[in-house]
Amino acid sequence: MSVRLISFCAAALSLFAGACAPDQDIAHLNTRIGGDSGPVADGYPVPVVPASAESVAWGRPAVFTVAADDNEGPYRLDTGDRLRIFVYGQPNLSRLYIVDQEGKISVPLIGNIGARGKTTYELQKLIRSRLGTEFVKDPQVTVDIQQNRPFFILGEVKSAGQYPYVSGMTVETAIAIAGGYTERASDRSFRIKRRQNGFVQELEVPADYLVKPSDTVYVFERFF
Repeated sequence: MSVRLISFCAAALSLFAGACAPDQDIAHLNTRIGGDSGPVADGYPVPVVPASAESVAWGRPAVFTVAADDNEGPYRLDTGDRLRIFVYGQPNLSRLYIVDQEGKISVPLIGNIGARGKTTYELQKLIRSRLGTEFVKDPQVTVDIQQNRPFFILGEVKSAGQYPYVSGMTVETAIAIAGGYTERASDRSFRIKRRQNGFVQELEVPADYLVKPSDTVYVFERFF
């Protein structure tokens, strides 16, 4: 083989190696970022974000605000609720029941039934199931609330105490039911003490906040 041919082959090999070098660098970079099988777009590697990065929060934490008219979910029964239960064809079972301090009602034939935390529909299904097991064939049962459990209001109102709950009432409505403000009352700051799911919450609320049955509303004294 002539010297000229050898030189030509060497030059061609050099150009080929130079053309492949960027691909090798990219492949090496891709290996460091995302592994040998990582994605490549337009000849450049696409960084792969590790799964743990999803749990990292950047910037300021989110702030959540509870709406003034927040009254989530269906009504749940508790101590003090008065229920009218009707069982078709069974006058001895159809009567007024009051949820006791343990959150139960006592129904003839089937004994104590837990009502606390249930909706009227859930309690209705439970009574029907218990009766239908061995006492009444295909019982037809309805459960309605005759009167909600009361609420309480304390502090700077003219007639503090316990009052029947009114559906849709706000703090402002509760104050009106209790005779209105005293001369020393603050009309800007209120507190509600609420028992929910076994826990007691104390909430600083505005005047248009919805009151729930068994809530205790506090009206503060005004500071001059």
